[in-house]
Amino acid sequence: MVLKGYLRKDGQKGIRNQVLVVYLVECAHHVARTIVNKVNQEEVQLLGFPGCYPNDYALDLMTRLCTHSNVGAVTLVSLGCEGFNREHLAAEIEKSGRPVSTLVIQKSGGTLSTINKGIEIVQQQVSEINQVEQVPMGLDELIIGTICGGSDGTSGISANPAVGYCFDQLLAKGSRCIFEETGELIGCEVIMAGRAQTPEVADKIVSVVEKAERYYSIMGYGSFAPGNAEGGLTTQEEKSMGAYAKSGASMITDVIIPGEIPTKSGLYLMDVVPDGDPRFGFPNIADNAEIIEMVASGAHINLFTTGRGSVVGSAISPVIKICANPETYRNLSGDMDINAGKVIDGEATVEEVGQEIFDLIVAVAQGQKSCSEALGHAEFLVTYKQFQNKEQMGPGCLI
Repeated sequence: MVLKGYLRKDGQKGIRNQVLVVYLVECAHHVARTIVNKVNQEEVQLLGFPGCYPNDYALDLMTRLCTHSNVGAVTLVSLGCEGFNREHLAAEIEKSGRPVSTLVIQKSGGTLSTINKGIEIVQQQVSEINQVEQVPMGLDELIIGTICGGSDGTSGISANPAVGYCFDQLLAKGSRCIFEETGELIGCEVIMAGRAQTPEVADKIVSVVEKAERYYSIMGYGSFAPGNAEGGLTTQEEKSMGAYAKSGASMITDVIIPGEIPTKSGLYLMDVVPDGDPRFGFPNIADNAEIIEMVASGAHINLFTTGRGSVVGSAISPVIKICANPETYRNLSGDMDINAGKVIDGEATVEEVGQEIFDLIVAVAQGQKSCSEALGHAEFLVTYKQFQNKEQMGPGCLI
């Protein structure tokens, strides 16, 4: 099966061709958003980091996002005095071969002047990316992520195992698949370790889940929301088993952290819980934080399973919504791509829905819009985190 990808100068192939307008501090948010709104072209998207305090994690994540395979050009919007290292980010984008421009509001004449300059720059970048060559691209070049949000009692018996089946099919084709998150897999560490490709990977899996358990214990709050209970889930372990079902049955290749891109086919567990004691609060305060971390690790598409329902999409990479609950699907059908609730109603098997997901991934990779894309959803959330042992956590395929 041959797809068509946009070939970047760094060798990556994307399934979308976008210009990012990126604010580097909340003080520049309005200017960046106004540039995007006034250009008003669907291939121009907004991205940003609100904080001013320097943070290596945020810099790494923003670098990965701005050099994602779906991104063709970038305009950075800086206030001028923020802590973010805009020079480093611009240099990394330029090194990747993508056109990049930096606007500093304090040096560009203020709001209106910067907006006008930004519009001119972005329109030129749109013209440039329209010249990007499309080349053949195989399923073995795809990176697919999955997360769950708004889980309920149906998630673990319909949508999540259907994604797991789909993952197994993708892995058989040579794709790279990423599932998360260690904070929602507490209690499953021994089961996952039994699927590890090597003893070293098994040790990593147990270690990162135990870290998550310690982190949440200190915070006094775990990854279990009131909506989960209202939807019929009773314990963290029950929710964890449902989340685990998204991983399928294949061997687990390695553990990665956000921003690390797996370079060979395999199934990867993403550790989203920071190292050390809680410092910046809850690891992922909203679903879009998890999605954007998958994107930062190279995901071309993200599979989002939900029982209770969610309407979010994502900047940069399309989101495919898989609804676990047939009642939720009836209420939110305009936001959902796949009705996994058919499993609950006895109208389809898990395998049939898994194949439906697989076929939709191919269609979206070929240019078909997912529901969230068609509705204009392009949310994002980049937060503060800290991974002290990053150099020890890299994918084994890079060693």
